Amino acid sequence: MTEPPTARISRDEVVQVARLARLELTDEELDLFTGQLAGILEHAEDVEALDVEGIEPTSHPFDLVNVLRADVVGPTLDRDEVLTQAPAVESNRFKVPPVLGEEP
Repeated sequence: MTEPPTARISRDEVVQVARLARLELTDEELDLFTGQLAGILEHAEDVEALDVEGIEPTSHPFDLVNVLRADVVGPTLDRDEVLTQAPAVESNRFKVPPVLGEEP
């Protein structure tokens, strides 16, 4: 298959990239990905051509501020009342099944 004269990436280059990535691609996939990668490279050229003189680099387009509430102690549940609702209690704590293969 011949490449269009304006192609940004050749089919052979896509084959090489696929080989380096250890990807096995069919002929149909190679044709599809060659076109998609050419489109991506064309878009990258459009972005590169933008005049960004005087624009400060940012990590986010909007100023972000964390909205945090004050850490204030409020009413809590009664420990004894909560433990009476638990399926199992040991040493005044919830008793849970062992994890990570630990023996009880």
